[in-house]
Amino acid sequence: MTAAVEAPVTLKRTLVGRVVSNKMQKTVTVLVERKVKHAIYGKYIVKSTRYHAHTEAAINEGDTVEIQESRPISKTKAWVVVRVVESVS
Repeated sequence: MTAAVEAPVTLKRTLVGRVVSNKMQKTVTVLVERKVKHAIYGKYIVKSTRYHAHTEAAINEGDTVEIQESRPISKTKAWVVVRVVESVS
């Protein structure tokens, strides 16, 4: 009996955020916001992080996009736009 060796499945992180800049070629800046509860006061605080994401399509500022982790493409870019969730016309 031969045992089939399966390759380990690598799950890539996906995030949803808003495009705040599309002034670079094939790159958009995506602002991802998350709510974090304060340790002492219990109040929810909005924390935000900006990611540079690779895209071949033309995406406008204000669009909501889903980005996925990938290999490093450049010094600051290691995310890829998977799809446009909501488009602002």
